[in-house]
Amino acid sequence: MNIVCVGGGPAGLYAGLLIKLRDPRHAVTVVERNRAGDTFGWGVVFSDQTLGKLALADAPSARAIEGAFNRWDAIDVHIRGATVTSHGHGFCGIARKRLLGILQARCEEAGVELVFGTEVADEVALAQRYGADLVVAADGVRSTLRSRHADVFQPDVEEQQCRYVWLGTRRDFSAFTFAFEETVHGWFQAHAYQYDDQNSTFIVETLDATWRASGLADMDADATLAFCERLFARVLGGAPLLTQAARGGAGMWSRFPRLACRQWVHAVDVDGRRVPLVLMGDAAHTAHFSIGSGTRLALEDAIALSAALSAAPDSNDDLDAGLLRYQAARVVEVLKLQSAARNSTEWFENVARYSAMPQDAFAYSLLTRSQRLSHENLRLRDPAYIDGFERRFARDAALQAGVGVPTTATPPMFTPFRMRGVVLKNRVVVSPMAQYSCIDGVAGDFHLAHLGARALGGAGLVMAEMTCVSADARITPRCPGLYLPQHTLAWRRIVDFVHAASDAKIGIQLGHAGAKGSTRPMWEGIDQPLALGNWPLVSASPQQYLAGVSQVAREANDDDMARIEADFVRATLAAGEAGFDWLELHCAHGYLLSSFISPLTNRRLDAYGGSLANRCRFPLRVFAAVRAAWPEHLPVSVRISSHDWVDGGITPVDAVEIARLFRAAGADMIDCSSGQVSKAEQPVYGRMYQTPFSDRIRNEAGIATIAVGGISEADHVNSIIAAGRADLCAVGRPHLANPAWTLNEAARIGYTGAAWPRQYAPGKQQLERNLARERQGM
Repeated sequence: MNIVCVGGGPAGLYAGLLIKLRDPRHAVTVVERNRAGDTFGWGVVFSDQTLGKLALADAPSARAIEGAFNRWDAIDVHIRGATVTSHGHGFCGIARKRLLGILQARCEEAGVELVFGTEVADEVALAQRYGADLVVAADGVRSTLRSRHADVFQPDVEEQQCRYVWLGTRRDFSAFTFAFEETVHGWFQAHAYQYDDQNSTFIVETLDATWRASGLADMDADATLAFCERLFARVLGGAPLLTQAARGGAGMWSRFPRLACRQWVHAVDVDGRRVPLVLMGDAAHTAHFSIGSGTRLALEDAIALSAALSAAPDSNDDLDAGLLRYQAARVVEVLKLQSAARNSTEWFENVARYSAMPQDAFAYSLLTRSQRLSHENLRLRDPAYIDGFERRFARDAALQAGVGVPTTATPPMFTPFRMRGVVLKNRVVVSPMAQYSCIDGVAGDFHLAHLGARALGGAGLVMAEMTCVSADARITPRCPGLYLPQHTLAWRRIVDFVHAASDAKIGIQLGHAGAKGSTRPMWEGIDQPLALGNWPLVSASPQQYLAGVSQVAREANDDDMARIEADFVRATLAAGEAGFDWLELHCAHGYLLSSFISPLTNRRLDAYGGSLANRCRFPLRVFAAVRAAWPEHLPVSVRISSHDWVDGGITPVDAVEIARLFRAAGADMIDCSSGQVSKAEQPVYGRMYQTPFSDRIRNEAGIATIAVGGISEADHVNSIIAAGRADLCAVGRPHLANPAWTLNEAARIGYTGAAWPRQYAPGKQQLERNLARERQGM
């Protein structure tokens, strides 16, 4: 085949090289708009893992690249006059110009034709000129070829909130360096790393609003450099900053474009021939520079594309199939990295959110910002760093809880936490999980076994499932209630057992199903209405949860709301009589109180509809009545839907304001869930996928939070708690599979300080021995 790569950056050069190496019969040409010696930017970053992939793809170029690397092991975080250092990170830097030179030389050795100083604006004319059977568009984030077929490739470009300028300096940096400086207009941060024996990249970044307020839009290049030199004088140590920009002002600064394309492969007609056009590198996707993966993605694209073309196709169908395999494989990997990059980008866009943290906590939050680097991974890289961090964290946690300070390092997951008069022994919460196992609202032997086993299993707080405040507030006829005397007695039996047999605390979640009520138990058809015996439903506004299936709930009137408020107060008083330690008000997942908050379900025209404050009015009214009826020394948390995952619904920005309203009303903690308000939702699932909501609410609204969703390992809990993204972690499904999940996870990470029931001590010793042998590979 005749293959033409448009763009002589790392993606185009490496693709051309590998395609030619895999099948020398291919005629491969790389066409670049700039001259051979021209390049922009300073240094690029690789991880050791990326270098391993390059060695497998082409050993000679990998050896040359490795020989030009500047390596570092440590990350330094400079904040408020302190430096926090973490080791074991294994990154490499190389001058972009040097990298391109290595790839250009290797292409020439392999027989790839390099054409410089040629602008390509029309892939058809290009294909005609070279007789191309395949055109590879590697012409960057502002790809001309992609733009010509935007209707097919469907690019989605999202500009990030920060401005950045890519500078250089002759300052030596022994570690990858992050430096943060606060000005009257806001925070600036620098990302700096050395890429050869004389030079370092120095990227300065700040929010667009801070950039404008600082006057940088109107500064020429010299004034911009002087501004940044003064700002980062402590880390620059007198070294000047350098720029390759031709002009100053706004032209020096960029806003990073996050790019994702729905399609990567298209075909164009060239004189009656069907010629595929395929995207690669920044033409197909971008990942923010804060995770250092843009060049890595481009090179891995090239590896995957060359593999797809490794055998000369027998037909166009074979070529098309290979290109689609390339797209399918790369889209999955790119989305993973883009998700991590989004988390990282948002962290840097919100430095002020974390700036009040202790310096080591700030640095820990930075290191784990993308959720790719975890607590145990940091321990593996730098045990001394984690030991020191855990000792400080455990000391502060003990002081907050009013208990004795431990003498050894303690994983954050197993540190105590106080809320009002309740001290939890650790940060693990058994999520309230519907069991549909009650008769006439009475919690019986199943709930005694279910909740009792999990209390014995090591969690600090065990939450009973949503318990309904009236018979018509139930989700199903098998849901628990707290509206009759026999309900209180049944719960008292369970609470007494938990208190007598364990050192766990037990809480209850009170709720009203609203429009999602009068349905079957999950295993008989989730959200399906009862075949017989349905009861009337109310909601904030008339609605049918499942269109054409569910009952139509009528709009709650003043009398309904007064009765519902009284039902919540009665249930609260009963929960107090039953002896619960903790109470949670359910204002999430489309149930009654949630239906008032979300604009998707609240279309009222009275004082309870319209603005967010108005929509929260009735839930806040119920909360105030509950708080007044609940003992002062016991906590009340509120579960909210932090994101409806539907256009026009609740957003994370709204969630912060909702949390502020409940905090002002006296709430102690926000349980940060999301979704289940509308069947039109499109949630984005993944590990710890709802933790960013908890992080934002905790650190912007200034209220303690519970993180939920996709938390399944001690490593997750430790990472979330240590980074200040939540105060507690609720773990659901893993506790269904293993009531002793908390104790099992303690043993799995090698923590022997978790207290087991004395009856189970032999099991503790055996489990710890077995898991210790596994960790040692025995």
